[in-house]
Amino acid sequence: MDQRTGDAYVAFEHVQKSYDGQTLVVKDLNLSIDKGEFLTMLGPSGSGKTTCLMMLAGFETATHGEIRLAGRPINQVPPHKRGIGMVFQNYALFPHMTVGENLSFPLEVRGMGKAERESRIRNALDMVQMGSFASRRPAQLSGGQQQRIALARALVFDPQLVLMDEPLGALDKQLREHMQFEIKHLHEKLGITVVYVTHDQGEALTMSDRVAVFDDGRIQQLAAPADLYERPENSFVAQFIGENNKLPGTIEKLSGQNALVRLSSGELIDATPVNVTEKGQKTLVSIRPERVEFKPEMMPQGAHMIDATVVEVIYMGDILRARLNVAGADDFVMKMRNTQGQTHLQPGQKIKVGWHPADARALDPIAHAAPSEQERTSP
Repeated sequence: MDQRTGDAYVAFEHVQKSYDGQTLVVKDLNLSIDKGEFLTMLGPSGSGKTTCLMMLAGFETATHGEIRLAGRPINQVPPHKRGIGMVFQNYALFPHMTVGENLSFPLEVRGMGKAERESRIRNALDMVQMGSFASRRPAQLSGGQQQRIALARALVFDPQLVLMDEPLGALDKQLREHMQFEIKHLHEKLGITVVYVTHDQGEALTMSDRVAVFDDGRIQQLAAPADLYERPENSFVAQFIGENNKLPGTIEKLSGQNALVRLSSGELIDATPVNVTEKGQKTLVSIRPERVEFKPEMMPQGAHMIDATVVEVIYMGDILRARLNVAGADDFVMKMRNTQGQTHLQPGQKIKVGWHPADARALDPIAHAAPSEQERTSP
């Protein structure tokens, strides 16, 4: 797992959280975040990611363990004294205040004089390209404009750490993608530390320096976006990050960086062993759809070939998505670029598909093990 060295700006040390005194929703979290880093906590609902963010913000209390900010413990520090900016999905703007008054509020709480408040408000609004909207009220703004104001309010008092909880979840797809780049560029410009929570894989891969993938109250993998996508460390990460083909089988032979896998349908294929260690072990072989080829001239050197039958082909604009029957499963997907002269496949057509053995990863057959008694009960 990707870990940082040196002094962390944010550190979770053996942090656990239980709401009922029995079931742990966060299990022994150890996580270090560098100053200036953009780290995303990614995972499905109930995985523990938002609870971790709320503990860092001070809205939830850790059941066990310590959270440190800039080297000092903050478990007992109230939220308003942590100096952390916060952006919520529902914007949380005061409807009875103007945009300027919304931004002024956190500055007034900190005892800042009028002249400095006005200067900071102007700068923050210009930063999010909303300089002419200071006199409007939130109800007069679109969803995207309100989210910009919420971001400006989180930045107006110059925090070194900003937390964002699903901030783009209420926006339409096009605006959400636009705001992803705006937030990313703001982070690069200001050099602040950002901890971002989302269940959207695209957001995480687009914006982050590193991504912590959560499931079952634990970090399943912590890595840079490219490493997560190209080198998932277990079946849960492979299935959760991007689209992925999964072929069940059994390890027939292990030799260095190669595993010979007998698929449940009987075929033998080569794969790269990741977290399988012995002959006879069950495995799920993971293969990305874009790494699958069917044209002989496009086959990578050393590619393994296997019979396939076309089930359907879906036009998606920039790509063609073919669903195939491979090794007895009819949910195997191959993605092809929509280029001039692309061969048109037809349902029922018999073809051979192939991929490089390095692109087939032999992983554990299940996402995670059942929790132990110690995990079910907080200390």
